[in-house]
Amino acid sequence: MCTHLTIRLFDYILHLQQPQIILLQEGTDTSQGKAQLVSNINASTAVADVVRTTLGPRGMDKLIHDDKGNTTISNDGATIMKLLDIVHPAAKILVDIAKSQDSEVGDGTTTVVLLAGEFLKEAKPFIEDGVHPQNLIRSYRTASTLALEKVKELASSIEGKSLEEKKTLLAKCAATTLSSKLIGGEKEFFASMVVDAVLAIGVEDRLNMIGIKKVQGGNMRDSFLVNGVAFKKTFSYAGFEQQPKKFLNPKILLLNIELELKSEKENAEIRLSDPAQYQSIVDAEWNIIYDKLDKCAKSGAKIVLSRLAIGDLATQYFADRDIFCAGRVTQEDLQRVAAATGGTVQTTVNNVIDEILGSCELFEEKQVGNERFNIFSGCPSGKTATIVLRGGADQFIEEAERSLHDAIMIVRRALKNSTVVPGGGAIDMEISRYLRQHARTIAGKSQLFINSYAKALEVIPRQLCDNAGFDATDVLNKLRQKHALPSGEGAPYGVDINTGGIADSFANFVWEPAVVKINAINAATEAACLILSVDETVKNPKSESAQGEAAAGAMGGRGRGGAFRGRGRGMRR
Repeated sequence: MCTHLTIRLFDYILHLQQPQIILLQEGTDTSQGKAQLVSNINASTAVADVVRTTLGPRGMDKLIHDDKGNTTISNDGATIMKLLDIVHPAAKILVDIAKSQDSEVGDGTTTVVLLAGEFLKEAKPFIEDGVHPQNLIRSYRTASTLALEKVKELASSIEGKSLEEKKTLLAKCAATTLSSKLIGGEKEFFASMVVDAVLAIGVEDRLNMIGIKKVQGGNMRDSFLVNGVAFKKTFSYAGFEQQPKKFLNPKILLLNIELELKSEKENAEIRLSDPAQYQSIVDAEWNIIYDKLDKCAKSGAKIVLSRLAIGDLATQYFADRDIFCAGRVTQEDLQRVAAATGGTVQTTVNNVIDEILGSCELFEEKQVGNERFNIFSGCPSGKTATIVLRGGADQFIEEAERSLHDAIMIVRRALKNSTVVPGGGAIDMEISRYLRQHARTIAGKSQLFINSYAKALEVIPRQLCDNAGFDATDVLNKLRQKHALPSGEGAPYGVDINTGGIADSFANFVWEPAVVKINAINAATEAACLILSVDETVKNPKSESAQGEAAAGAMGGRGRGGAFRGRGRGMRR
């Protein structure tokens, strides 16, 4: 007994004599192990809870007030995630997957965040019970692969249909997307508009060829589509009102130069031996601008657009010759006019030939609300379209624009990939049933993990019911029973938002492109696996000395800059 105590005491003394190893800077915050993993899961679940209520046609909106005093009302998952200033490093991963879903397919941003949050929520009890995260990750990846195969198997193609049939099918996809937005009440009206706009740009994959212009006032039904280009009247000088505002089959000249008398930017000094020479210098300036204007007029163009300013002299000159002009046209609008009319933007007015001039069937200036719009329609290339949005409040129009962006992306994707799956939680329930069935064929713990993945997928129909005020348990039981039918006829059945029961989503035209679901499952699984694989967080403290030096440097720089601030070198005032 005595010997045992002596050995223990000797070990303790040795332990005290060992030097302490300082690895990280003082004040570094480290947390690791199971507690850290559970903390990350809780943070991610909290983020998912923020957007949970925005899912589906009966989803609620969020009002976000930022530090600049701007107010945004939205139920778009990506918009909400961008505006939330999330600082938790693990939770930021969910913000990133919402952004990637938005840029890749345009819709399903709330779905992807919810799925990732639910996968982690289902994994939490296993982590707390001591299951190694890598076992969970392996099973989740297997389940994800099986789910994606099932989605592709259940998808229906819209390829080989006539243009009219295709337009109808694409409008159904757009209407499904718009039904969960603020403008859901007018989804049919906007769905056909979106399809026409996407078909107008054809195989061109550039989204900026579809312009969305917002005009406050009127109601949503006053919105209209221009098969061509429309932009707000730019800043104009005296003489503009004398110009004609309507042309049939005009030639259009697109420029990237200034058409105005320039004042010297630098200090210029001219020594004259004879006062009469002064007039020749002034005349030379006028001759340069008149030479440019004459070349524009001789080109035969009836409309002159420039990205830079067109001054009062040029405006009056063009008005006298029945030519319409607009300066300071934005780069985006000028590019769209060039694409639509077949014109080329010029940086000089020398050698203006017919080939570089654009043309359209009709140009007119039209009053829309309090704004005046320049509208080019009947364009030969026809690779662009403009949606002019009307509405009451600014926030409403902003949200309508975001909703239309989602719908445009969805129609583009459906047109490219041409496979659709039933919405309303139908596809999620079918994958869940398939995975549960598959799990029974697996021995070991993996069976439990794949089962938990399958259960997590049910969050979509459950949340759709909760947001609509229905009894989720009752509806899910009906769905499980329908999907379990051996004939497989229950596969397209999803939540019926109108009655609170279940209905055939495919027959009711509640469709979404298969690529939306594939991308959402992929991104959500990857995000969940990434968060599960992190077992330690190290937070480095900001060095006080470094902060002090940065502050001193900024002060020094400000002082030096102040000493030399002025109006150039010895300039007379």
